[in-house]
Parts: sequence; C-alpha cells; structure tokens
Amino acid sequence: MDTRNAFLVDAFTDEPTSGNPAGVLPDGDGLDADQMGAIANELGASETAFVRESEVADRQLRYFTPETEVDLCGHATIASHALLYERGVIDDGKHTVETEAGVLDISIGEGGLVWMTQNDPTVTELDVDIERVADALGVGAESIRAVGLPIARTSTGLPFLAVPVEYFSDLSGMEPEMRAIELLSEEYDATGIYAFTFDTLEGESTLHGRMFAPGAGVEEDPVTGTASGAVGAYLDRLGALDETAAMTFEQGHFLGRPGTVSVSIGAEVKVGGRAVTTLEGSIVVPESDDDDIIEA
Repeated sequence: MDTRNAFLVDAFTDEPTSGNPAGVLPDGDGLDADQMGAIANELGASETAFVRESEVADRQLRYFTPETEVDLCGHATIASHALLYERGVIDDGKHTVETEAGVLDISIGEGGLVWMTQNDPTVTELDVDIERVADALGVGAESIRAVGLPIARTSTGLPFLAVPVEYFSDLSGMEPEMRAIELLSEEYDATGIYAFTFDTLEGESTLHGRMFAPGAGVEEDPVTGTASGAVGAYLDRLGALDETAAMTFEQGHFLGRPGTVSVSIGAEVKVGGRAVTTLEGSIVVPESDDDDIIEA
C-alpha cells in the first residue's frame, strides 16, 4: 500500500484556518495525473500541489483542483515552499520551481516570507458588454462604469478578467451567477473573474478583491496569488496608481478566511505571503487507472 504524507497549509496568512488552504504532498514523484487528481479531490482544497523532482529547476510543482489540473497556482506555491522551509527541507534564499506555466523564481526570507516571481504580464482591454458582466456578478453596471477603468484580460501565468467596482458595498453585495461567469471566462479564455474595489477594510491595503472561477471548480477562492499578480500588473499598465512597487491586496473576508497578498510590480511581477500548516496526516494513494487496463 502506497501511503504519502499530506498537509493542508493556509497561505497568505499567519493565522490557522484563515487565508487560502492548499493541499501539499511533499513527495509527488511516481504519481500519475489520475492519482494526483483523485488525491486533490479527496483533500478538497481549491488546489493541491504535488512536489516532484525536476531536471530544469530545484523542484517541480503540479497543481490540481478537485476537478482538473491547472498550470499555476499562487497560493499553493507559497504554501508548498513555506511547508518545505518549515520542515527544514529547504533553506531561505533563492529557489527555482518548474511549473506548466514555466520556470519561476522563488525567494524565502529568514522569517519564512515567500515571494514568487510570476511571468511577464499581458494585459488586454476588452470591448465587453458591461451590463452582461454586471449581471454575471450580480452588481449594478454603474458601479463598474463609475471607476473609470476598463474591464481587461490580464495574466502573469494564468489569465483573469479584472473588473473594478466603486464601493466596498458593491463588492460585498454581489450575488454572482456562476454559469454566467463560467461562460464569460470561457469566451475570453480566462480562469475566472477578479472583482475588486479600492475601498478597503484596512487603511494600508491597496484594494479588496473577490475571485470567482466556477469553470475550474472553484466558485469563490479565498485569497488568490496568481490573480493578485495579474491585477497588480493591470493596475500598473493602466497607470491607475501612483505606486505599484509595494501593494497589499485583501481577500477572503466574505468567506470567513481573511488573508493578504503582497504584490510588487517592477522589472518583474512578484507576489508574496506567509503560510501556516493547519493539518498533517497521510493519505493512501489510489491504484493507477493504468493498472486496470486489460491487455488483449
């Protein structure tokens, strides 16, 4: 019986049971995609990261939602490296990680703060029906128009639709229609919609966000690293803020899992955060589907 250590690690927080939980298997070598998908489904986190050996980087990470494999996951990357650092497997300093979105740079500070460098940004303003987007999010269209920023498809490894709204009450009062969000995301080849407002709970925060990705099996994600980097790049590209080198994004409060993402836009896009291990155990690896193939 193949049994592996499995963890739930809360990312973008230093408080247990807050932030965004990620499954982490520190030993993911030898598992096929079906096995990893089954384990991710069993653990039930929005994403589970499998740490594997790499020929081109210090390690490889593969990411699975309960329904599908994704190319990149910010909070699971932060969680994985925080866990490895906590367990003494890796030291602070610079690291590299192979993902399906490319090889990324990771840096870990002495206190365990993990920074993840994302891919070069692509930001495309969209000629999209604002009424349609507003209806999908369950918010008034005027709350989007009032901000004066365009809806855009933005990516630093995973693409998202960035949708600004005027007030915190607009964000908190959203009644999203998941099928409509899924259709919009499919149409514009995006992982999901990241809606945000500059009206924040904490004075030092830059914005407060919510991210909906029903097409990836995640109706609402607590705290989303890849989307934070993408939206930070969007704000920088549009000149929406005077300073984008040190931003703080709030997220997760409406799900009872508050967290913060540090976002830095310079020569590279970086997102950073802390993480805390909340659950440790072991999981039995299911048999590979390949084993069920009957040869004629």
